[in-house]
Amino acid sequence: MDSVEGRESRRMKRHQLEHILRASAVISECREFVVIGSQSILGQFPSAPPELLVSEEADLWPREFPERADLIDGSIGELSPFHETFGYYAQGVGPETAILPSGWEDRLVAVTVPGVDGVRGLCLEIHDLLASKAAAGREKDMRFLRDCLRFKLATASDLEERIRQIEQETYRALATSTLKKVLLIRKAEA
Repeated sequence: MDSVEGRESRRMKRHQLEHILRASAVISECREFVVIGSQSILGQFPSAPPELLVSEEADLWPREFPERADLIDGSIGELSPFHETFGYYAQGVGPETAILPSGWEDRLVAVTVPGVDGVRGLCLEIHDLLASKAAAGREKDMRFLRDCLRFKLATASDLEERIRQIEQETYRALATSTLKKVLLIRKAEA
């Protein structure tokens, strides 16, 4: 059974994301990284509520050389000495990993890494992140979406618009359905 202390240690903070970005830069010899998944919330909301910081990994890829994500995953990924030492890790992924709305690249939120010239993370804007979570439609994604709305980090109307920008019909329909479920749950909780 997880202790409260154990759960707290798995809640990634902004400085830990910056550490992952620094290490990723050294490993991949790249300067910019696209950060997707739940921890990309730390770009727009560096002090996001703890309920939203539920992961010990940051999903990312080098922007210029996405194929180098494997180097990152192999060096500081899950079960690596980095992970065992620090309690968090990088999950090297690729651009095909997430279903995202059109124009998402124009809305990325930059995280400049202190002490390292030119290294930065490019995190998903909150509505792009939530549209992606809605398209995945998993229970954990619904919980994340519901909590973001509860903490007023996003609006349902902006999210509906962003979901309409998902090009793949199947995923757009799933995202729409997921959002409707979440809104019904929120209404029942009110």
